[in-house]
Amino acid sequence: MTDRSNAARTEIRVEKLKEMLAFQQQAIVSRMLVKNAAGSVTLFAFDEGEGLSEHTAPFDALLIGVEGEAEVRVDADLHRLGEGATLLIPAGAPHAVAPCAQFKMLLVMLKGERKA
Repeated sequence: MTDRSNAARTEIRVEKLKEMLAFQQQAIVSRMLVKNAAGSVTLFAFDEGEGLSEHTAPFDALLIGVEGEAEVRVDADLHRLGEGATLLIPAGAPHAVAPCAQFKMLLVMLKGERKA
């Protein structure tokens, strides 16, 4: 028999990504959904005119479009990321995110080595 009275247990439920985070005027807001030794999963909401300037990350990053569209520059290449689209950015690659209007994305940071 399993003891289900553990208060530290995470509630298991289905949620809609689009509804988990609201846009805020002239801001980028984020909500960490998961963080552990393997990496993290963070939901971002960018208001129109907001974005991320060029930067690098020490781990592979998987971007998943949730709502709206953005142009994502990785090195010299420009990619269009829309709802349901994914983009894998290799560790150490310079990249920037420029939303076309309001935009939501899920960022999955993957710690560890990538296997071919």
